[in-house]
Amino acid sequence: MKRHLTTLLLAFFAIMSWAQSNAVLDQLQADPKKAYGNDYPYSMETSQLTKAPKGYKPFYISHYARHGSRYYWSDQLYKDLDTLLTVAHQKHQLTQEGEMFYGKFMAAKSELMTGISELTQLGWEQHQFIARTMYNNFPEVFKKGGNVLAISSLSGRCVISMSAFCQELVQCNPSIEIREQSSRFTLDGVVPTDGQNPVKHNFPRPDKPRYESNRDKFQSDNSLPEKIVPRVFTSTEGLPGNVNRIAGNLINLYTSLPSINHEGMMGNIITDQEIVDRWEASNLGSYSWVFSGQYNMIPILEDILKKADAVINGSSNRISDLRFGHDTCIGPLTVLMGINGADIDPEDPYEVKNIYQNWETCKASNIQLVFYRGKKSSDEILVKCLLNGDEAKLPVPTDMFPYYKWSDFRQFYQNRIDSVK
Repeated sequence: MKRHLTTLLLAFFAIMSWAQSNAVLDQLQADPKKAYGNDYPYSMETSQLTKAPKGYKPFYISHYARHGSRYYWSDQLYKDLDTLLTVAHQKHQLTQEGEMFYGKFMAAKSELMTGISELTQLGWEQHQFIARTMYNNFPEVFKKGGNVLAISSLSGRCVISMSAFCQELVQCNPSIEIREQSSRFTLDGVVPTDGQNPVKHNFPRPDKPRYESNRDKFQSDNSLPEKIVPRVFTSTEGLPGNVNRIAGNLINLYTSLPSINHEGMMGNIITDQEIVDRWEASNLGSYSWVFSGQYNMIPILEDILKKADAVINGSSNRISDLRFGHDTCIGPLTVLMGINGADIDPEDPYEVKNIYQNWETCKASNIQLVFYRGKKSSDEILVKCLLNGDEAKLPVPTDMFPYYKWSDFRQFYQNRIDSVK
């Protein structure tokens, strides 16, 4: 009987794993650009949210967001492609498709080199959309106005993202008073690892994700470089860079194009389906870096707990705390908090896609923690988590998902912090 029960349980979990895998892959088929991972532009769609328990209303929101869509973060990509395409053009080593790409790239080169790392119009609009959606979803928090503190990294694209978000909130309700700050004084709460942060930390580095020891079991198709390079070049002889470096630069440019309003620049050199086909392998790489950086985000989690405590005990009158940073922060923070199971650390590399999808760390990705009060002073404070506008699961015990008792939430994460320190 026990053996029969064990067999049934194993079959059940196998079916659940298969269903999860299919759900993830179905999302890619529905929106292939999700395969762009952290280059995916924020999906400006609203989700249906669960009503609060009877008698409860939201009163405070704690938030962390990545900057919105931008030009490529480093000029090296544009410089490498400029040199590569120019040499190939001069040597007559470009295909017809390659010549078309060369012409479009050169026409846009001045803009690309000027715009390096800067927020685009789309990035501005993404944060406007998120701010207005937050206001509309939780009007009780904002309808009477009140004080908001917004802090940003020292990066211009984060400062402008913060400005877009805050301007939109004030347009929704001019009675909202927002203090915006991009300062070394507040780096610990938004980008603790910044070299200019006066507070220095020495957190231990987590062990590598467990799937790394089984990486050899993962079968990945590495043929994409051999497919796309001949579409651009008749030969790579005498050109700078090897095939993998050339292909990597082409892919990085391709996935960045929707953020900078240059879709179509590369013609048919790469297809979305080819990016989808390699997504699971790229997602494994993404999980490695977000997993390894999680402990460095402890100061952000402490900032979240401390500021929420101050609002709840009455020593702060803020209605919201807003933070604007980078993928290198929100990705690891997602793992540290175990949002949607991102802290599970599976041994099977094929399971990683079911607990973390790198498109969740997209341009303008954001975490919102929404706090609720009941009518009675004795009622428990509740909190729920939104990841990119969708209700998210936390590793905190609850019998009222997506709502969690603040006392349980706070204790769980304080224990997690203490276990690392």
